[in-house]
Amino acid sequence: MSEHTPRPFDLVIRGGTVVDGTRRPRFDADVGIRDGMIVAIGDLSGQAARADLDAGGNIVAPGFIDSHTHDDESVLSDPEMICKISQGVTTVVTGNCGVSLAPLKANMALPLPLSLLQQRDPSTASAFGRFADYLDALRAAPASVNVAAMVGHTTLRVMTMDSLDRAATDEEIAAMRDLLSEALDAGAIGVSTGTYYPPAALAPASEVIEVCRPLTGTGAVYATHMRNEAEGCVDSLHETFAIGRALDVRVVISHHKLMREANFGKSVVTLPLIRAAMQCQCVALDCYPYTASSTMLHTVEEKLQGRVVIATSEPYPEYSGRELAEIADEWKVSRVEAAQRLQPASAVYFSMDEGDVRNIMAFEDTMIGSDGLAGGSKPHPRLWGTFPRVLGHYSRDVRLFPLETAVWKMSGLTAKNFGLKDRGTIEVGKHADVVVFDAATVRDRATYDDPIQTAEGIEAVIVNGMLTWRHGAPRGARNGRVLTRM
Repeated sequence: MSEHTPRPFDLVIRGGTVVDGTRRPRFDADVGIRDGMIVAIGDLSGQAARADLDAGGNIVAPGFIDSHTHDDESVLSDPEMICKISQGVTTVVTGNCGVSLAPLKANMALPLPLSLLQQRDPSTASAFGRFADYLDALRAAPASVNVAAMVGHTTLRVMTMDSLDRAATDEEIAAMRDLLSEALDAGAIGVSTGTYYPPAALAPASEVIEVCRPLTGTGAVYATHMRNEAEGCVDSLHETFAIGRALDVRVVISHHKLMREANFGKSVVTLPLIRAAMQCQCVALDCYPYTASSTMLHTVEEKLQGRVVIATSEPYPEYSGRELAEIADEWKVSRVEAAQRLQPASAVYFSMDEGDVRNIMAFEDTMIGSDGLAGGSKPHPRLWGTFPRVLGHYSRDVRLFPLETAVWKMSGLTAKNFGLKDRGTIEVGKHADVVVFDAATVRDRATYDDPIQTAEGIEAVIVNGMLTWRHGAPRGARNGRVLTRM
């Protein structure tokens, strides 16, 4: 090869229609990849490649970025990550809802919901005393997807406080702040809180602000599972905005929703409030395309209203998929007592309105996040079906928004909001995270009754230039990277 002969592409995706993640209209083009990067877009028919991928009749889009996951442990124990790669997801944002796998000490007793991250035997699971240790482990044993990791405020509380049923002292706040600074220096993309959950419920906004002071000026984000997503949702939004203003950081409202029937329809109140806040500070939000949520199994009556289905129970794994009310009747006890007996456990809560879900999803700036939690035989179907559900059901069938908008909500918008450099779009100079799918057939197959099902219509997935999913099966590639702000 002469010095003037261009090197062959490593891979050319030929004959597809590009939806580039910017909301621009789709266009027909080949995409050339070399050294893990997109290096050419256009008519590449006369140019050599070591490998070709025929995308004729299909959409070529940026790999999807799951804005809200609890994959912290899964990317280590299940690096193939079929539940995500089969949906076209190439990057997962971890450490949400205040819970992260680091920093933690070995053999610590972990409260719910933090303990739900530990899918393996806690006595043999790795513990990462520093956030840098966790990221180093990911680099040493890459998953099939990229990981952008946040550190959890609840995790910091567990590491520094002898009791979680109170506000932190000044000394404990200082210790948490030091741990957060270490995480940010190591490459954490932000911090998350989960003041909805018992381990952080008694942390006032003033504690959160003082712990999170190291965020200011770094470009890192503040993501939150707000204190209340039901009757107190508006107050929680105001608290969230106030924390963001005090720190001068971007706020991410996690899985925005209105819980319980008394609050159905209130998205017409919350969305204008969010829009108004966006005019004077950096605010982002995400949601998932389902009317049921899933988290730890609560043990207070207020949070057990409506239909509750057990996802996992450590002492009673055979009750996975059963309704809590049925179990309570069988045991001849109250729902609260049944929930207590099932602990530690997680559940699916059918407690949202379809109209609100559509309003929130259609809101221009809403990202898409699965909020899935691995474990048990009956996880919420969002773990396996979120992204094809948006493409197939909501974009194509319901026509909630055009395909270009759907892809942008799952790629370019998310990369911008989390500061993921050179990701999220099909453009020359960007990392080659790509999904090829059939817009006419793509759909989710995961259901509440049968949730562990791969999607239809996802033809190929490429992560950092390497073919990772093809013809409905993984290719064995582990080419994911740790994504940091640096």
